[in-house]
Amino acid sequence: MIKKRIMIVGSNGMLGQRLVNHFVARKDVEILLTSAEEKSYFENLEYRQIDITNRKNVKKIILEFYPDIIINVAAFTNVDKCETEKELAWKINAEGVEHLAKYAVPSHSHLIHISTDYVFDGKDGPYSEKDLPNPISYYGRSKLAGENVIRRFDIPFTIIRTNVLFGPAKFGRPDFVKWVVQSLNNKQKIKIVTDQINNPTYLDDLVLAISKICDLKKTGLYNIGGTEFLSRFDFTKKIAEFFDLDFSLVEPILTKDLHQPALRPLNSGLITLKAETELNYKPLELNECFTLMNKEWKNK
Repeated sequence: MIKKRIMIVGSNGMLGQRLVNHFVARKDVEILLTSAEEKSYFENLEYRQIDITNRKNVKKIILEFYPDIIINVAAFTNVDKCETEKELAWKINAEGVEHLAKYAVPSHSHLIHISTDYVFDGKDGPYSEKDLPNPISYYGRSKLAGENVIRRFDIPFTIIRTNVLFGPAKFGRPDFVKWVVQSLNNKQKIKIVTDQINNPTYLDDLVLAISKICDLKKTGLYNIGGTEFLSRFDFTKKIAEFFDLDFSLVEPILTKDLHQPALRPLNSGLITLKAETELNYKPLELNECFTLMNKEWKNK
């Protein structure tokens, strides 16, 4: 059997970990894990430390492994820090992506790149793949630049826009669901915005979509999101109800009252009809996701 060679960039991240779990179970795939950290979270799997802002480093790793597919899930995602650390944000989210695309050319690699709904202004969501981007934060601008730079190269590429990722990841900081559960379990009061609308995306739904794109060699732009469009406040309410937590600890607040450095797209979310049609994408209902997360937490 000729195995498909897949290089995962950002394998230590939340999404990266779930991708590793998925592909390591497949017999038809050989994977190379790469991330910015010195060590991998996974033992006994081939790993290289990568700095995507370093062109020579990227070139060396890609041309030594010669991947059929490069999946880039690495990014500078701290939206507020992007406003104050613009140079770093640009280096990672735009220049780093350019380096990956540049060396996907000689290796004939299919580049799959993860982007965000933050490329939109959030005035008229949810958005389809045909809607015109208009980012209102530096994070959004740097991510849109990353999308655009890929298009300059003569390579097969797939850009996936997604939003509000949640799901179980063994290592690293907790996702939104786990943070809410831990906070309310500890009787901590939390402030949650009522005016940010999205369709939160379950990590493993996104992983399956990426896997399908690899297998079908689908190129172009795809939106991947969840089944339900709701405010962050209503999302929190569903979490509290499922896990039987005290929702009275949750204080509703407007985004503007948080005085965050970066503007957020408010009326956002992503229409996934294209992915449903072309990839047979079938995201789980929120309560199904919570059930799976709870089961995984208990098995640790």
